[in-house]
Amino acid sequence: MEFINFSIAMLGGLLPALFWLWFWLREDSKKPEPSGLILRTFVAGMIVVPLVLPLQKLALTLYSGTSLILVWVTIEETLKYALALGVILWHKAVDEPIDYIVYMITIAIGFAALENALFIWNPLVAGDLSGSIITGNFRFLGATLLHILASGTIGVFLAFAYYRSDTIKLLAGTFGLFVAILLHTLFNLFIMDANGETILSIFLTVWVLVIALFLIFEKVKRIRPSRSK
Repeated sequence: MEFINFSIAMLGGLLPALFWLWFWLREDSKKPEPSGLILRTFVAGMIVVPLVLPLQKLALTLYSGTSLILVWVTIEETLKYALALGVILWHKAVDEPIDYIVYMITIAIGFAALENALFIWNPLVAGDLSGSIITGNFRFLGATLLHILASGTIGVFLAFAYYRSDTIKLLAGTFGLFVAILLHTLFNLFIMDANGETILSIFLTVWVLVIALFLIFEKVKRIRPSRSK
């Protein structure tokens, strides 16, 4: 029974995540990224989850309320970005601005896949299948898109700094991380106090921001190095 629950939880986490991964990779189909590197990035995102959990557990003993939410979010977003920098973003395959967004979104989806599986697992173990289904749908439409939005935002700032100096890239990435933490924190704070009506408003806001990210994604595709005069 444990194996069945584990399999259901993993499928419930992976399949929706793979849908979003397919969607965003399709937008980069003219010059697709190496499949092996995409897989490595996805797995790297999953690896962030077990790195985050003990740090968040420690934070639980030190903080509470809004401070705890902020620290938890900062841990998640910082580790996702740090692992992307250490494993992916320096790679020679990252050879155009849009690649920064692609890989940041991929690592976010990998993270969301395993995180969602854990959230689905808990009600399954308690014998609450309907609770698992509701949780999976809730995270597919909300939390997963939030991770895409947060990490994608970092990728956007890096993309617009692609043809600039390393110092500018560092500043751009740091500012993007700050914005990602802010977005993620606000979402968590609002969702904690939400009822049926406000949850819909929060989800709609996330969807609007993701659409904006998609439009920026299209704009980044047209970025070219400035010609020297």
